[in-house]
Amino acid sequence: MKKIKKSDKVIVLTGRSKGVIGEVLSVNGDKCVVSGVNIVKKHQKPNPNLGISGGIVEKEAAIHISNVALLNPNTNKADKVRIEIGEDGRKKRVFKSDSSAV
Repeated sequence: MKKIKKSDKVIVLTGRSKGVIGEVLSVNGDKCVVSGVNIVKKHQKPNPNLGISGGIVEKEAAIHISNVALLNPNTNKADKVRIEIGEDGRKKRVFKSDSSAV
């Protein structure tokens, strides 16, 4: 079970976007894309068949998963997560600081 999943609220720990809170848009291996974080400019060619106009487009680039931490809604701070196995055998993510479920 992964500790960071799509649609989690995370806070950036390092880099030029340090301290920014965003939502995880996608996770691919050890990298994730967070909304509003690591904005890059991409030069895009026009494609009239798909209706895409050319130009310089700003988009979110991937950031390493070790540079983000889950945001604990109770404390509104970054927090670590552990995996617990419930009585029914299902795995769930639990914050280490206050033992509340994610």
